[in-house]
Amino acid sequence: MTKDKNLRPRTKLVHAGRHPFEQHGFINTPIYRGSTVLFPTYADLLARNARFSYGTVGTPTTEALETAWSEIAGAEGTVLAPSGLAAIALALLTVAKSGDHILVTDSVYRPTRNFCDTILQRLGVETTYYDPLIGAGIESLIRPNTRAIFLESPGSQSLEFQDVPAIVAVAQAKEIPTILDNTWATPLFFPSHAHGIDLAVEAGTKYLSGHSDLLLGLVSANATWFKRLRATFDAFAMCAGPEDIFLALRGLRTLELRLREAERQGLAIAEWLVKRPEVAQVLHPALPTCPGHAIWKRDFRGASGLFSLYLNPCSQEALAAFLDGLRLFGMGYSWGGYESLVVPFDCRTYRTATQFDPPGPALRFSIGLEDPQDLIADLEAAFARLKARN
Repeated sequence: MTKDKNLRPRTKLVHAGRHPFEQHGFINTPIYRGSTVLFPTYADLLARNARFSYGTVGTPTTEALETAWSEIAGAEGTVLAPSGLAAIALALLTVAKSGDHILVTDSVYRPTRNFCDTILQRLGVETTYYDPLIGAGIESLIRPNTRAIFLESPGSQSLEFQDVPAIVAVAQAKEIPTILDNTWATPLFFPSHAHGIDLAVEAGTKYLSGHSDLLLGLVSANATWFKRLRATFDAFAMCAGPEDIFLALRGLRTLELRLREAERQGLAIAEWLVKRPEVAQVLHPALPTCPGHAIWKRDFRGASGLFSLYLNPCSQEALAAFLDGLRLFGMGYSWGGYESLVVPFDCRTYRTATQFDPPGPALRFSIGLEDPQDLIADLEAAFARLKARN
């Protein structure tokens, strides 16, 4: 409805991408399902003289989310994909071709690593994984054929925070595009493009959805890269489903409110966990004891509800007792919904540039919207089971 640059983020989230009077006054853009678009005349058909020309190119539903996300992210444009991983694939295929070399953080989302080690490798693109804490030292890894640097800050499991400004400065000096998986923070807590990132990837499946009921990916790009990104998208016609887009638009309106509540609740749980004798370390960036705290405090506007911890050494039986008896924390490979989740993880089997050596089992928590005292009571009972079995 408005593109006033002076509006604050929460107001933009409510109004961006909405055009009620194009929809008979209805507040929300409806779901447009369809493939065929009709043209009124032969001349219009030849010239593709229409706002939309075919379902894969876009619909009013698609356009509403693309426009809104571009405004919120400070991007030239956005494309939508059917999952977060599909969005990552679009971004990588936009910048890399056969014979190229790319640099990818060793703490990257594991399916991204799999895509690089399979599809990109078969296409003749070589990947080098780098220490996420390398900062400006990444210059030493750049080759004449390096065509992209892929960042993820923080890492989605081990929570390393990268020095994005330092890496971006090196990349810009070498005219190498940067891609950032910004799903943890969203543009609200880390405005990627304002920090010099060329292409930003988000899994809308997570916080944009907020309800664990859709799959969606978004890639936003600056003016230098959007035209090429859009061409890659058009070549694949990698379309997200209209119902998922509609649900994402609905989730968009309350995104900041949910993020701030997840931040508040996540920190409350993290502060409680720090005091537990069974816990060796809590990896929550708002805690001064977290290794990524200084970078987070310098660069980020908030912390989402996703964090990790390392337990002190315990048996597998004790860990199973801890996890299997949880009533409020589900075990599932996602996050960002209204429900709390926990999963164990172990990076030792696939890290190549860094050594992952926690003192004990590693757990990743996504704190939802339940009452924190109820979550703490559930965890207290879990620690009691762990102690009894250990």
